[in-house]
Amino acid sequence: MPNAPLRPLPRLIFASRWLQMPLYLGLILAQAVYVFQFWTELVHLIEAAFGNKEALELLVKSIGYKAAVIKDAADNVIGYEPIAKLNETILMLVVLGLIDVVMISNLLIMVIVGGYETFVSRMDLDGHPDQPEWLSHVNASVLKVKLATAIIGISSIHLLKTFINADNYTEKTLMWQTLIHVAFLLSAMAIAYTDRLLSHPAPSHGNGAH
Repeated sequence: MPNAPLRPLPRLIFASRWLQMPLYLGLILAQAVYVFQFWTELVHLIEAAFGNKEALELLVKSIGYKAAVIKDAADNVIGYEPIAKLNETILMLVVLGLIDVVMISNLLIMVIVGGYETFVSRMDLDGHPDQPEWLSHVNASVLKVKLATAIIGISSIHLLKTFINADNYTEKTLMWQTLIHVAFLLSAMAIAYTDRLLSHPAPSHGNGAH
């Protein structure tokens, strides 16, 4: 039996989901910007590895890295030692930055594809060889847990970058970044636990006599 046509008001309310389309198109443009940023940083890294001073300076500035401090007789910081070439710390920080871009890009893909599939319209990808494994059982709760997990991964990369470059941060900054990361972790655990409770409610026990 075919479904009865919707009344005008419900039809209008249901069609309002298409107002999200510009939002997802905007995220696709943001994805393109991240691709451009990734390749810009990668080109600078390759150029710096071959001795390009200008590319090295751009990398050092972008990651906020500073070399060993130069102090005067009164133990006051008067400058920093010049950075002559790409060292292991700079390389590690730049690579972590590239990984960070990739993880944020993955987060964008989850939001774009999963959000569109969940809240706007089906994409009919069943049977497609490139269909993401998680998309076959995605819903609002699953998407929320996956986003929380992705945010923890991104926060972990940022925290690792901070610890590697710890000399250029105050103890207060290090402490707050660690606490924020722990807060993300606890929030993700709470979201996952809540989703588990909602998906698997406790069985009710009857009071009948045996």
